[in-house]
Amino acid sequence: MSRPSFQIDDTDGPKLTRAWVLHPEIKSDNDRRNPGPALAEAVALAEALPHLEVNGATIVPLRTVSAGMLFGSGKIEELKREFDDAEIELVLVDGKVTPVQQRNLEKEWGVKLLDRTGLILEIFSDRAATREGVLQVEMAALNYQRTRLVRAWTHLERQRGGLGFVGGPGETQIESDRRAIDDQLVRLRRQLDKVVKTRALHRAARAKVPYPIIALVGYTNAGKSTVFNRLTGADVMAKDMLFATLDPTMRSLVLPDGPEIILSDTVGFISDLPTELVAAFRATLEEVLAADIICHVRDISHAESEEQARNVREILTSLGVPKDTRSFEVWNKLDLLDDDRANAVRARAQRDPDVLAISAISGEGMDNLQAVIAEALQGAVREAELTLGFADGKKRAWLFAQEIVTDEKQTEDGFVVTVRWSSEQESQFHRI
Repeated sequence: MSRPSFQIDDTDGPKLTRAWVLHPEIKSDNDRRNPGPALAEAVALAEALPHLEVNGATIVPLRTVSAGMLFGSGKIEELKREFDDAEIELVLVDGKVTPVQQRNLEKEWGVKLLDRTGLILEIFSDRAATREGVLQVEMAALNYQRTRLVRAWTHLERQRGGLGFVGGPGETQIESDRRAIDDQLVRLRRQLDKVVKTRALHRAARAKVPYPIIALVGYTNAGKSTVFNRLTGADVMAKDMLFATLDPTMRSLVLPDGPEIILSDTVGFISDLPTELVAAFRATLEEVLAADIICHVRDISHAESEEQARNVREILTSLGVPKDTRSFEVWNKLDLLDDDRANAVRARAQRDPDVLAISAISGEGMDNLQAVIAEALQGAVREAELTLGFADGKKRAWLFAQEIVTDEKQTEDGFVVTVRWSSEQESQFHRI
C-alpha cells in the first residue's frame, strides 16, 4: 500500500513545486503563537523540503474556525484567486487541518494541501537515513493516515450508508484500508523492536565501560550539530535548515583534564511537534533519558528563543526525563548578535552557573563548555573504601580495569581498596 501523501515528481529531473504557506491566527486561541515568527518558521519548514519553491506566505486572522472549510467563504475565494494567479500547486497550512477540511479545501482550490503535521512528516520521511529512523517515520505516517482515510483514496469518496444493517461499499473499503494499515503497523513494530533491542545491547556494552553520556538537545536549527562537530571533529550534517539532523549520532570525546565521555546529538524539537512523532521517536531519544548531563542548546539570536526553550522543556518532561538530571543551557550563535547584545548575553551567562554563552561557528566559549562539563562530572565522583576478601578476585580486577583505584592495602583477610567512582560504577560493582 503506497503512502497517500504529497510526492514530488522529479522524473524529468528536479522540478520545483510552487507552494504557498498559510498561518491561521485563531483569535479565540489564548495559547496562539506570535503570528510573525510562527509564519517565518512555517516558511523555513517548507523550504526544508527539496524541490519546493515558496511563492507566497500569508497570515490569515480567524475569529472562529469553520468546521467544514477552516476559513470563511470570502477568504477562500480571495486565496483561490491568489493561488491561481501564482499557479500554486501545494498549499501548506501551519496548523491542524481535519480530514474533511483538507478534502474540501483541495476541491475548492484545486491544489494539494498539507497541514503542519503532514509537512513535518514529509520532512522526516525525506531525512531519515538509518533503519530505525525510517521505521519510526513510516509508523508515524501510518498512524497519521489512519485518521484521514476519508480523503486518502478517491474511491472512498463514493461511500454510502447501509441504514444500520449492512455497511455500504464505502464503509467496507475504509475498514479494509484501516486493517491494511493496522497490519503494516504490526509488521513495522516488530522490525522496530529488533532495532530497539540492538540499541539496548549497545547501551549494555557501553555500561560495562561506563563512560558518561552527554546529550545535546534543543529546538531545531539551534546549532546542536555544529556544536557536536566542533567538539568531536565529526562531519554530521549541519546546515541553516530546520531538521538538518534527524537520526541520532554518538561519538566518544576525551575532555581536556577530564574523563572520556560519549556525546550524543539528537533530533531537534519544534513547537506543536506531532504526537505521532513524539511517540515514534521515543526510542531514538532513549539516550537522552539515560544521559548523565543534558546540554540544552539554544539559538540565543532568535527572536522566539524563550518560547523555543519552553517548548523543549515541555517535550523533555513529556518524554519522562528525570527532573534531577544535571543540565546546562548553552546559548549558541553569539556570532549573530551585535556587540552590545552579545556583551549583554555574556554578562547574563556569567551570573548563572548553569548557563554558558558560546558560538559554535567562531569557537568562542567552547573550551569553557568542556571545562564545565568535566567539572560537573567530577563532582559526581566520590571516594569510597572497600574491603575485599581473597575470593573477590573478579571484583578487584574490575575495579582496576575501571582505573578508579587510588590506594590498596593488603590485610590478613584480603584487601582494603580506596576508589573514586560514580554512582553508576558503584551500582555496577555491586552487581558483579
